[in-house]
Amino acid sequence: MIKGLVIAGPTGVGKTDLSIKLAKLLNADIISADSAQIYKGMDIGTAKITAEEMQGVKHYMLDVVEPIKKYSVGDYQTAVDNILNEKEKENKNIILTGGTGLYIGSITEGLSDLPAGDPVLREELLKLDSEELYKKLMELDPQAAEDIHINNRRRVERAVEVCLLTGDKFSVLSKKNIKNNNYNFLKVALERDREYLYERINLRVDIMLEKGLEQEVRALYEKYGENLRKINIIGYTELIEYFNGQFSYEEAVENIKRNSRRYAKRQFTWFKNDPTYVWFDLDKLSEEEIINSIIKELNL
Repeated sequence: MIKGLVIAGPTGVGKTDLSIKLAKLLNADIISADSAQIYKGMDIGTAKITAEEMQGVKHYMLDVVEPIKKYSVGDYQTAVDNILNEKEKENKNIILTGGTGLYIGSITEGLSDLPAGDPVLREELLKLDSEELYKKLMELDPQAAEDIHINNRRRVERAVEVCLLTGDKFSVLSKKNIKNNNYNFLKVALERDREYLYERINLRVDIMLEKGLEQEVRALYEKYGENLRKINIIGYTELIEYFNGQFSYEEAVENIKRNSRRYAKRQFTWFKNDPTYVWFDLDKLSEEEIINSIIKELNL
């Protein structure tokens, strides 16, 4: 198997900077594993890397679809596996970086062979509020309900859909994984002191607003309307609520910061639950020390 590298971790921890430095040292291409950065036009609020910040490193899986298009983890897996199969022919080093654990897992471990989404059934499920949908999942698959948070609407919806389409339990089917690439990934995760990370996240939101986040969201909302709200991405949802008079501007900003911190906490939990990750603390080690350790681990 050809070797690859995963750089994962919570939002705002410092993945982008480290991935660029490693990519230049390893002569690697970078594949984004961020479920928000696949959307075109959603740049500031997703902290999408700019052409200048790429420093000449080739990036994939950015600006893939319009925000109103459905995009599943299965779509992501297919696209990235196709890229990897081409890169394998070139014997190219690959870095997979981002904070969407489900996307990363679909490439490093594979995905279960679950049925395709059913538009008619999905429309029916969309009519249910989150509590009704979660109650349905508890009835169909108690284990899945225990594993998936009620606020993870898309994941709950998909689990219910799979149960209804197959007559089997999502918690069982989702663990029968099929991997479709020949890369063997070293999985690295980054962390910092929790309170310091939260300070970084708060500052990051302020910087996004200074760069024009409100204007970006307003332009997208005018273009796509309520469909933009449905994808429920932090920074966009809260500002749409502000536009609609649900919150003041100050409240919306605080909601973005709070929801970003909560998201980072969920990301920590996700990655910490996977024992195959090697963790590096950016508060205790320099980037140079981390890079040297990673290169040594890769044995390249």
